[in-house]
Amino acid sequence: MPTPSTVFRALLRCLALAMGVAAGGVWASEAPLWFDAGRPRLQAWQAVELLAGAPGHGLIAEDYGVDALGLQVAEAAQEPSLDDAAQERLAQALSAAMQRYLSDLHQGRLDPRRINHHFRPPASDGFDPAERLREGLQTGQLADVVREAAPRLSQYEALRRALARMRALGDHPAWRQELPPLPRPARPQPGRPGKLEPGQTWAGLALLAERLRLLGDLTADEPLPVVYEGVWVEAVQRFQERHGLEVDGVLGKDTWAALRVTPGERAQQIALNLERLRWTPLTEAQRMIVVNIPEFVLRAYEVREGRIVVHQTMKIIVGKAMDTRTPVFEEEMRSIEFSPYWNVPPSIARSETVPKLQRDPGYLAREDMEFVLPDGLVSTEVTPDVLAEVLAGRARIRQRPGPKNALGAIKFSFPNRDHIYLHHTPAAQLFGKGRRDFSHGCVRVEKPVELALFVLQDMPQWTEQRVREAMAAGQLQAVRLATPVPVLITYGTALVKQGRLHFYPDIYGHDRELAEALRQR
Repeated sequence: MPTPSTVFRALLRCLALAMGVAAGGVWASEAPLWFDAGRPRLQAWQAVELLAGAPGHGLIAEDYGVDALGLQVAEAAQEPSLDDAAQERLAQALSAAMQRYLSDLHQGRLDPRRINHHFRPPASDGFDPAERLREGLQTGQLADVVREAAPRLSQYEALRRALARMRALGDHPAWRQELPPLPRPARPQPGRPGKLEPGQTWAGLALLAERLRLLGDLTADEPLPVVYEGVWVEAVQRFQERHGLEVDGVLGKDTWAALRVTPGERAQQIALNLERLRWTPLTEAQRMIVVNIPEFVLRAYEVREGRIVVHQTMKIIVGKAMDTRTPVFEEEMRSIEFSPYWNVPPSIARSETVPKLQRDPGYLAREDMEFVLPDGLVSTEVTPDVLAEVLAGRARIRQRPGPKNALGAIKFSFPNRDHIYLHHTPAAQLFGKGRRDFSHGCVRVEKPVELALFVLQDMPQWTEQRVREAMAAGQLQAVRLATPVPVLITYGTALVKQGRLHFYPDIYGHDRELAEALRQR
């Protein structure tokens, strides 16, 4: 029967092979970096400790064989001296595990393109896991190497702290008991859910208070009212604001469902967003526009000495979750158009516009639309032949500049395969909604003037007055940017803002897709 020592050595050999390191062949001898006179150096113990800390970054310690490595290092420390071959096997296994850990920390475990997140591979920043590991071993600064590998973003560190808090609450009794059903309406109707409104009582108030206190939304120490009012409502509103819900103080089905999510489940959500930050290019340009789909927010910022300085924050409207989702990608904004035409996308023309024109030819004139024929001529005559040309893709429909134009008064262009752009909208009332997935995929912006001034800031001739005049002119004017501005469309469902942890609904199911891709890795 094999001894435990034999089993562990065989396991470590398998680990080295799995990580792409055949024992004794690929690298120069690793043993001197990890062993001294046949005994593990301090660095070996440090490596095991650092690998065991992988969960603090939302990673899985078992991915790096930490238990087997820890047992083998401990065993080697107790033996008089390992022979050269045994030292080399263990040294190579430690090096392989640490290199993989450093690589995962620096660029993530997953190529985002596998899940249709079209980010270009980041430009080389000079971080070589093998080289940095060797330097860390030679200087005795392995912990510093791990810190350097992780993203140097304040948001990343804030989410790491939030992850630790959620895990600390994971076994709290406040989540072992289920919240009771919400009060039923006075006149129950099929399919009409219950809800808790100010002035009502509820059997779950005590449990609600405990969860809200633990989550930091209820801070009052004075006795709480026996009915749902006052500080109760304020605490629920804070919870709603932090979870991307309608902030009305009414405890309805969506708020009730969010309150039932356990800290362990929130910890998993944070871990997914830490993975996204590892491969999302946030600091590769001096200026950048970042759209966060689940949050329905756009931020325009500059990078100064490695720090992100936000210039503009505004609400946005994104693609419908059911059928016209806004894709996740990066591209450079190269131009903007004042008083733009809206070229109706072929898919919308075929599925929506042409059927409307077949039923009601007057729709074309009422919506200030026109046909652009195959020869480039413009026509406003609705005929079966013209509609057939549109359906065949040889003619197109466009909407003229003006108050009815779906793009509003300005369009921000960045060439991409999905024909997505940022634009103004005449339907400004939709920005008042809590959940804002209403578009056909393009992103509508709440503050087009402010965004235009941001992208035109190195073209001083474009003052605010001139921008507004061009938007109101009703005549197309295209402006090429002196300096292209990267646009990053991202998908973050956990975010720390002003020191408070926020969660947003996984409206497109991307969290589920990422979790499954990581499980299959």
